[in-house]
Formats: sequence, structure tokens, C-alpha cells
Amino acid sequence: MVHAPEFSLLLPVYAGDDADALRLAFSSSVDQQTLRPAEAVIVQDGPVSDTLERELARLEAESPIPVRLVRLPDNRGLTEALNAGLDAARYPVVARMDADDVSVPERFEKQWALLSQGYDLVGTGMVEFEIDTEQPISERVPPTGAARIRDHARTHNPFNHPTMMYRVAALDVVGRYQPFGKMEDYWLGVRLIASGARVENIAEPLVKYRVGAGAFARRGGWQEAKTEWALQREMLRIGFISRGQYARNVVVKGAYRLMPASLKRVLFRKFVGSGLPGDRA
Repeated sequence: MVHAPEFSLLLPVYAGDDADALRLAFSSSVDQQTLRPAEAVIVQDGPVSDTLERELARLEAESPIPVRLVRLPDNRGLTEALNAGLDAARYPVVARMDADDVSVPERFEKQWALLSQGYDLVGTGMVEFEIDTEQPISERVPPTGAARIRDHARTHNPFNHPTMMYRVAALDVVGRYQPFGKMEDYWLGVRLIASGARVENIAEPLVKYRVGAGAFARRGGWQEAKTEWALQREMLRIGFISRGQYARNVVVKGAYRLMPASLKRVLFRKFVGSGLPGDRA
């Protein structure tokens, strides 16, 4: 087991999370890693169930690495929870993790190898699953290389948020996470790229991402469309996209957000997530 004292694991938890899934997420990101974080920062975003409280207490008591539990008195959303976790982290590099996903054992070792070369943010590919982590239904392969990442970012989020490992100093330059509906991660990635941060992706799926029922319905609707349009305006304002790209994105991406969930699922799997054998799309 190799130990790297230079990075923190950042894992937000809220009332909608499941204790068993949290246990698996934590174990896969700590106990089973070939390169363990130096600490885990768990942000409890508002009140949670007694079952989750007991699991958090167990993790704090039994974890092989120090656990810093940050409790927010009320549910403030992912943006504030992540910023609170960044404030609490003791190390200059932070690795993201969600409370219902699974890290593969070599995840941090492979990301750390690139961070050690001077990169500011390293994401990875991921597979999606619904119930069984060993039965993936699709794969999200991110772009690699600075030029491809920047080009991709003009139309799609180039990073899988739950896979990110980044330098806190790079986030400080751009103002960390900022409220942007469910697109705070996309906006963060755009600002990092625009600031000149060194970014990279590992195409290999190093995270298993849990997709719950209704996931594609939640990716759409008027509110999501309005958030999408607001994001495009901001990308235009900072000069990240041209007026032509802005017009195209507003039409194409707005239409996608307003599509029925069944059609959205097919298109998402075709153009964003590669279908795997067994995909029910």
C-alpha cells in the first residue's frame, strides 16, 4: 500500500443518500485504493436519517485515515457543501467522490501520477450502473488532451464531475464552485480552462456512477433549459464561445433539455455515454 499525504477525499452526504451505498463509496475510495487519501472530508449537508448518522459515526470511528466531518445545519445544496469541504480540507489537492458511486482500486494512483506532473485538474472516464456495480449499462469516455478538452467544453461538459481530482489553488483563482443549478461543475470546468489551468482526462473508467430511476427526466424540463441558456450566456460573456456557437448551443441544447426523457436517454447514450451490452436504451 502506497500512501500519499498530499490529498484529501471530499465526499458530500445529504438526506437522500443511502447508508449502504455510502459505506461502499467510502470503502472503495479508501480501504480498497492502491493509493489512499491522507484524510477524508465528509460534508453532511443538512439533517440526515438516524441510519445515515450511525454510518457516519462508524466511518469516523473506524476509518484507517482521519475523517473530518463537517455538519451544515440545513441543506444548502451541492455548491455550498463542496465549498465548505474545500475550506475544511488540509491538503492542497482534493479528490471528489459522491456518496453513491464506486471508485476502482487504481483510481487515485493513476490520477495522482498526472497531478504530480503539474496538472491542475484530472478527471476520468466512468461507467454507469443502476443496481449491480458489475453490470454497467453505459460508459462515459471524456475527451483527452488540452485542445480536445477545450473544444469539447464549448458544447458539452468535458469532465465527469464525480471523478475529478484538482488543486485547490486552481479553484481559488476562479472563485471555486459557484451556484449554477445542476451545472455548477460544467461552469467550474469552463472557468478553469479559460483561466489557463492545466487540465487532463484519463479515458479509462475509474469510477462507477450510479444512475437512479428518473435520471433522464431530471436532466430536462424548463428549469434545466433555462439553466442551460444562462450558462451559454456566461460562456459567451467571458469569450469562451463565439456568437455563432452560442446561437447553435441555445437551440440544440435547449431542445435536448425539453425532449421527453425516453428520447433524451437514447440520444445521451448515443452521443455522450457509449452503450454497452445490456443497455436498455
